[in-house]
Amino acid sequence: MNICFQNSYQRAFGTFPLKGDVLAQAVSAAAEIGYRAFDTAQMYGNEADTGAALRATGLPREALCITTKVRPENYSDARFMASVEQSLKDLQLDQVDILLLHWPDPSGDIAPSLRLLQQAQDQGLARNIGVSNFTAKMMRAARGLVDAPLVTNQVEFHPLLNQNTLLAAATETGIPLSSYCSVARGEVFKYPLFAQIGAGYGKSAAQVVLRWILQKGVAINTMSTKPDNIRANFEVMDFTLSSVDMARIEAMTEVGFRVVTKALVPIAPEWD
Repeated sequence: MNICFQNSYQRAFGTFPLKGDVLAQAVSAAAEIGYRAFDTAQMYGNEADTGAALRATGLPREALCITTKVRPENYSDARFMASVEQSLKDLQLDQVDILLLHWPDPSGDIAPSLRLLQQAQDQGLARNIGVSNFTAKMMRAARGLVDAPLVTNQVEFHPLLNQNTLLAAATETGIPLSSYCSVARGEVFKYPLFAQIGAGYGKSAAQVVLRWILQKGVAINTMSTKPDNIRANFEVMDFTLSSVDMARIEAMTEVGFRVVTKALVPIAPEWD
């Protein structure tokens, strides 16, 4: 079985926006705590630092699940493969475990970049391929544009944003979701409900939020530079939220808070 899809790999350590010694220390702490899935991207400008940090852990390559993402500026025949090869060089890898398109092509035509993504897999540069920030409509279209399975659509996912349309598309297309901004960059902590629920399980507000995401069938990406928080984000597999508490949290999605808006990322799609 591909290790990336074992339950223990559904908790990934994200590296944005870390660089240098701060990234090295965080990755070292995450690896020691038990993380084996790590997420980076060309746009983060830290693939070389991530590669060095992962090599320094001494963990065997076969124990790791490493994801990176191609930036939209490289969605062309002239640049795509060269950019992926540079990512592999920076990451000190022969093959990345999961290669994603970081954003839908800003032109609106997703077919050419998906074709290049599959070519990267066909050439052995990536073990698995997927997408990020695709709308439900794009997910449905993408499924018919590639022969290989798309193993994830990495999107903003947290309890302050209703993503039921994307969840339905994930079920329809067989393209699972994975989360970024899993605690809405701290916005969830403004709402007492999560800590109140956590008190009943002996867990923190953040752990309740992450557990809710996992129980929605969505893998999580989290980032912290504090070892205690890195550990807490990892220790979310030893309790289960009740159906009542899941519903209480579900009601919070009507808040409608989105971190990644067009104001922050102008090429972000119009969400459905």
